[in-house]
Amino acid sequence: MAALHVAQLNFLPAPEDLAPNQLLEQWHSLVDVAEAAASAGTRVSVVQAAAREDLITRNGIDYHFVDIRGLETATNRGRRFASLLGDIDADVLHGHSLGFAEDAFAIAQCLPRRPIILQDHADRPPRWWRRSPWRRWYAALAGVAFTAPELARPFTRAGLFRPHTHHFAIPESSSRFSVGSRADARAQTGLRGDPCVLWVGHLNPGKDPLSVLDGVSMAARQLPDLQLWCAFGSAPLLGEVQARIARDPQLAGRVHLLGKVVHAQVEGLMRAADLFVSGSRAESCGYAVLEALACGVTPVVTDIPSFRALLGGSGIGHLWPCGDAAQLAQALVAAAASRPSPAQVRAHFDAALSFAAVGRQWADAYAQVHAERRRSVS
Repeated sequence: MAALHVAQLNFLPAPEDLAPNQLLEQWHSLVDVAEAAASAGTRVSVVQAAAREDLITRNGIDYHFVDIRGLETATNRGRRFASLLGDIDADVLHGHSLGFAEDAFAIAQCLPRRPIILQDHADRPPRWWRRSPWRRWYAALAGVAFTAPELARPFTRAGLFRPHTHHFAIPESSSRFSVGSRADARAQTGLRGDPCVLWVGHLNPGKDPLSVLDGVSMAARQLPDLQLWCAFGSAPLLGEVQARIARDPQLAGRVHLLGKVVHAQVEGLMRAADLFVSGSRAESCGYAVLEALACGVTPVVTDIPSFRALLGGSGIGHLWPCGDAAQLAQALVAAAASRPSPAQVRAHFDAALSFAAVGRQWADAYAQVHAERRRSVS
C-alpha cells in the first residue's frame, strides 16, 4: 500500500525579503514538523504562502511557495492553495494554526474529499461575538491537534468544534539538540554550580521570573552551591529582576543574567546544566523544555498542561504550581538530591518527543482521518 501523501499548509505569508532557502533556515518549526512526519514513512509536501512562486526539495520533502499577492480574501487564497493541492494529489491536509480556519474552510469547499487537520500554535478562541462564522469554518475540519488535551478546552467550552471532530494530543514539534559532555560544555560556556540551574525564556509576567527568583532564594539555604543562569530575549521585567537580585543576599552573586543568546549557543548552555527551571504560566508546548529534555537536563517546571504532556508521567523531572515559590524551592532541593542521568532523560525524549516519536503520532492521526473520510464517501 502506498504511503499517504500529506500536505502541510502554512498560511502565514513568508517575509518578502527572505529567499525560500533562507526561510527554511529561519523558520525551524516549518521544517521540523514536516521532517518529523516524514520520518514515519509519510510522504510530505509543504505549501507555504509567499510573495513568489518557487519549489525547493530538501531531505525528500517538496516545499511549494505559492504567490498570494493580490489575494485579499480567504476564499481566493483557499482557491489558490486548492489548485496546487489538487495538482499534487495530497491525501490529507495538515494546516498550521487554528487561527487560519477560514482559509482551511475555503480549501475544504474546493476539495471536500481531503480531510483537514489544524494544529494549534498558541492559538486562542475568537471573541464570543465573532464565534458564529468560526463554528462554520471549524465544522469543515476532520481533526484538531494540541500538545495536551486540556489546551482544547477553551475551544470546546465555546462550542467551536463539532462532536465528530477528532482531537489529537501531539507535541507541537521536536528538537534537534542532543546530549553532550557536561564537562566540555561547562568549559566552553563558563557555567558552574551544584546544581547548575538554567533558565531560558523572556523576562515577562507570563514566564514569571520573580517567582522563580523567590524559589531559588529559598532553595539556596539548603543548596549553598546552587547557581542560576538566565538567558532571555525580551525583558520588560529586567529592572524588577535586577532589583530583586540586588536586595537579596541569597541571590546576589548567585544569579547570572546572560541576556540574549543566539539559538545555536543554547544547546551548549543546556548541556552544561544540571537542572532546567521554568515559571511559565501558559505554553502551547514549551520549546525550551523540549530542548532541555533533548540535552538530558532534568526539568523543574510549572504544572501546566503542556509541560505535563511533555513529561508524560515519566518520573523525569518535577512539576510545581504556578507562582508557588515555596513549592519550587522544594522541587529544586528534591531534584538536586536525586537527579536522573542525562541518558535517562534523553531516553524519555527519544521514546515520546523525538522526531521519530512525533512522526509516528502524526502518521496515526493522518491514517485515522483518511480512513474515516474514505468510509464517508464510499
